[in-house]
Amino acid sequence: MRAFYERAAELLRYPPLTFDENARAEIGLAFAEVIEDQRYTCYGCAIMPDHVHILIRKHKHQAEEMMEALKEASRIRLCAAGHRTAIHPTWTDGIGWKVFLEHPDEVRRTIPYIERNPLPLELPVQRWPFVKEYDGWPLHAGHSPNSPYAKRLREAGRHSHYS
Repeated sequence: MRAFYERAAELLRYPPLTFDENARAEIGLAFAEVIEDQRYTCYGCAIMPDHVHILIRKHKHQAEEMMEALKEASRIRLCAAGHRTAIHPTWTDGIGWKVFLEHPDEVRRTIPYIERNPLPLELPVQRWPFVKEYDGWPLHAGHSPNSPYAKRLREAGRHSHYS
């Protein structure tokens, strides 16, 4: 794998840059601002040296819009703090890899995966103030048993709470 990256690096327009501890902190601050301003609900986040894992609840914005807002705010903040120059890309083109979690069990399984992601690199588990404890959304207390989502889960045999 290392040989692959070494060969690939020769073909890049810009040298690959990673996020050190200070840059990761700046990214976290930028994410916090976007999450507060846009009223996103975030259930997990790990900002790694070369990528990010973030779990954001469904919102009026599409995934692409949310990712673009996070990328742009963090790029601006990293440039302002001197971690990047304006001409060097901070993130890859496109929105990255997105996965839609269809069931609360999938969310509950994914949160620990995100939290453990830094450990193999001997980085600590990250605790960001914008990450909220998972509340079972969308099947949280007060969720209508007649919602289309609850009905689909019942029909698929994936949710019996409202049967």
